[in-house]
Amino acid sequence: MSQRNKLQKFAENLAAPNVFENFDTKNPQLIGQHGVEVDMKGKWNESYFKNNNPITLELACGRGEYTLDLARQYPDRNFIGVDIKGARIWKGSHIAQEEGLTNVAFLRTKIEIISQFFEKAEPKGIWITFPDPFLKKSKSNRRLTSSWFLSQYKKILPSGAIINLKTDSPELYEFTLEVLETEAEYEIIYQNFDIYKEPLIIPELETKTWYERSHLLDNRLIKFIQIRYQGA
Repeated sequence: MSQRNKLQKFAENLAAPNVFENFDTKNPQLIGQHGVEVDMKGKWNESYFKNNNPITLELACGRGEYTLDLARQYPDRNFIGVDIKGARIWKGSHIAQEEGLTNVAFLRTKIEIISQFFEKAEPKGIWITFPDPFLKKSKSNRRLTSSWFLSQYKKILPSGAIINLKTDSPELYEFTLEVLETEAEYEIIYQNFDIYKEPLIIPELETKTWYERSHLLDNRLIKFIQIRYQGA
């Protein structure tokens, strides 16, 4: 993608009604439509969605394929795709606007500071779909199911909330299971190294991102872990 195209997409994100952006991790200020500063923490339903429906986050959402498909399936729920890549969010934002999906928003920020933008118990669940597995051991703390990230999710999730991990990476799958053995406040509800070998346990797993379709063409096995947060 040319730099000009990227800049055009970034400009369109600023004009989009469903995109909120943070440009400085040291300053958790959000920028909304037309570059206006907004405070959304604890106010997503009141200020944006205009309803009291439960909110689900998709972390590292990329083009927002899961966010969009879940929003289509569940019009009585709200969905927020989170990613740092503005050009990818642009795609999801445009599709949501074209389809009139008013239960979709996108948050462009680093997931490391996710707790800056949500009150405790504001999101009711999380999807993590095909995140970067950061295969180098030195980068294991950047994996979205590391103990550090799990500690951040505790700040925004209610007790009983579900975290779903869908991945093609055996390394990330095994790493996550190992981490969860040490996390007393997280319980594994379900795990499967090859989800398509048997009937899917929830209909949401039928959604396939571009990455998943390409992985399946390469005969990679798709893995899934469902986790319940049991903290306060």
